[in-house]
Amino acid sequence: MKREDKNALIESLQSVIEEYSHFYLTDISGLNAQQTYELRKKCFEKDIELIVVKNTFFKKALERTGRNYEELFDVLNQNTSIMFCNIANVPGKLIKELNKKSDKPLFKAAFAEESFYVGSSQLDLLAALKSKEELIGDVIMLLQSPMKTVLGQLESSKNLLGGLVKTLSERD
Repeated sequence: MKREDKNALIESLQSVIEEYSHFYLTDISGLNAQQTYELRKKCFEKDIELIVVKNTFFKKALERTGRNYEELFDVLNQNTSIMFCNIANVPGKLIKELNKKSDKPLFKAAFAEESFYVGSSQLDLLAALKSKEELIGDVIMLLQSPMKTVLGQLESSKNLLGGLVKTLSERD
């Protein structure tokens, strides 16, 4: 491969890294053609971009972004595939789902929510992360809860007060 082609590939990888907020490093070696097709299909359905690239190219692309990704460099060995996504927990959930049937894809590391997660022990934590939209929904629900309680109590007390006034007026 010519130097110009390598540089173009690295620049392309760099733009993909900068386009997505989160990425997972996995190992999908050993999957047959059907399994690979199914993995790519599920990734497509969940808006995950799956690419396989040489570790040296990916490392150079990471270095060119200007961010410090050194924590991930130790896992860039053997076969590495990268799952890019804009929602941090989606690839983690997909990997956990697929690992129920097979040991592949094998989770190596991830960059999600501005943090590094290295090692298979971190997969459960990643899958449990809430997305920004989920957190906003939780906050809204928490804010609505007291309001709903107050409105419910006012609504029930209205009937109680009405009944009390009616009973008192009938006594006279």
